Amino acid sequence: MKNFNINNKIATIIGLMLLMCTQTYAQQDPQFTQYMYNMSVINPAYATAEQDILNIGGLYRSQWVGVEGAPETATFFAHAPVSERVELGISFVNDRIGNVVNENNVYADFAYVLPVGLESKLSLGVKAGFTFFNTDFSGFNLQSGNVSTDIAFNENINQTFPNVGAGVFYFTNKYYIGLSAPNLLTSTHLETENGVRTTGVESIHYFLTGGYVFDINDNLKFKPAFMLRGVEGAPLAADFTANVLINEKVEAGLGYRLEDAVSALVNFRITKDLRVGYAYDYTTSNLSDFSSGSHEIFILFDVDLFGLKNGYDRSPRFF
Repeated sequence: MKNFNINNKIATIIGLMLLMCTQTYAQQDPQFTQYMYNMSVINPAYATAEQDILNIGGLYRSQWVGVEGAPETATFFAHAPVSERVELGISFVNDRIGNVVNENNVYADFAYVLPVGLESKLSLGVKAGFTFFNTDFSGFNLQSGNVSTDIAFNENINQTFPNVGAGVFYFTNKYYIGLSAPNLLTSTHLETENGVRTTGVESIHYFLTGGYVFDINDNLKFKPAFMLRGVEGAPLAADFTANVLINEKVEAGLGYRLEDAVSALVNFRITKDLRVGYAYDYTTSNLSDFSSGSHEIFILFDVDLFGLKNGYDRSPRFF
C-alpha cells in the first residue's frame, strides 16, 4: 500500500472529510451520471412491471481519475415481478475511497405496483439490509509522526449497521417521477474517543428523479431526465441530462451536475435484451486541477425466465 502524506495527497483529505471532523458532518452517498439506468439502487419502488422478465444491471464508476485515493463505486441489482402487483429484487453497492474506506450495502427490495390509469402505475417500495463499513489506516504516514500517535487513526474500523429505505415511483411507458430515501437509519461510524470528537455519520439522503420520452419521429426520441439529491449538512446536488435515442438502438446525450461537472453519455442496444453504456464527466470544480475527469460504465440485461417472450421484439426499456 502506498503511503499517504497529509499535505499533498488528496486521498488523505477525502479520508479526513469522512472520518475526522470536529463536529458531525453529513456523508454524501455515491453519485451517478447514468442514474436513469441505476434506479433500483436509488429507489426501491423502481419497477418495470414486465411479467416473466428478470431485469439485471451493473454499473462501475471511477471518480476523479488522477486523484490518488479517489472514490470508486460498483453497483449491482436484479429484480423481477413475482405477481401482477409485486416485484422483488436485490441491490448491492460497493463504495471505496482509495485503500482506506470500504463500504458495502446489501439490500432486499420489495415493490407493490398499483394501476392508477389506463397506462400509468404507482409503485410503493421498501428495502432492508445491512451496511458493512471498514477502514484501513495502516498506510497512513502523517507529517506529525507515526499514525499511532494520532487518536483518530489508533485502530481500524470494522462495523455493520442495519438499514432500511423507502420510495414511491409513478411511471408510464413515456415518463416517470420518483421520490426515495434509500437509507432511513442514520449510523455513526466513529465515536468520541478520549474527549476528541471524531465522527462520521451516514445521514438520510433524499432523491427526486424524473424523466420523459418525446417522440420526435419514428426513428428519433428525445429523453430529458433529472435527479435532485438532498442531505442535511450538504448543498443540494442536481443532475440534468438530455439524451436522444436513434432507431431505438443508439442513445447519446449531455449532462450537467450543478457546480461540479459536465458529462457526455452514450449507450448501445446490442440485442433486444442487452444494453451497455458509458459516460464521461469533465470536472468543473477546483478538483479539475488534479483530475482528468470521471468514467462510468453500465450494463443492463433482461432475462426471459420462461421463454415466453421469444418471437417478437419487445419495446426497449427507456429508463
